[in-house]
Amino acid sequence: VHLVESGGGLAQPGGSLRLSCAGSGIPFRNYTMAWFRQAPEKEPEFVAAIRWSGSTADYADSVKGRFTISRDNAKNTLYLQMNSLKPEDTALYYCARDRARFALDFDRIRERYEYWGQGTQVTVAS
Repeated sequence: VHLVESGGGLAQPGGSLRLSCAGSGIPFRNYTMAWFRQAPEKEPEFVAAIRWSGSTADYADSVKGRFTISRDNAKNTLYLQMNSLKPEDTALYYCARDRARFALDFDRIRERYEYWGQGTQVTVAS
């Protein structure tokens, strides 16, 4: 097992959830990490990514200002703090690790990422 997500669940609109992604068995600290999500009957979409150093991040427009990606390299863990949740945030959320070490650019396409978790379900409903 390489990446394991947790923290999903049911939240009310306007509520918050914090997702975690624990890495094991693969190098973590030198790689860009990302979150993707897939809603029922929709294509997977990029959510956010964070550089290996944690210094910069990239967000999809749909979550910018509401979600915050972070990482703790000492714990091999990636996080996604989700605030002001909306019903359209309902999806299966996956974490993923970049193919290249020390990448200088962000990429939002799935093929850029080599390792994937199994996902954690987030449902936003009243």
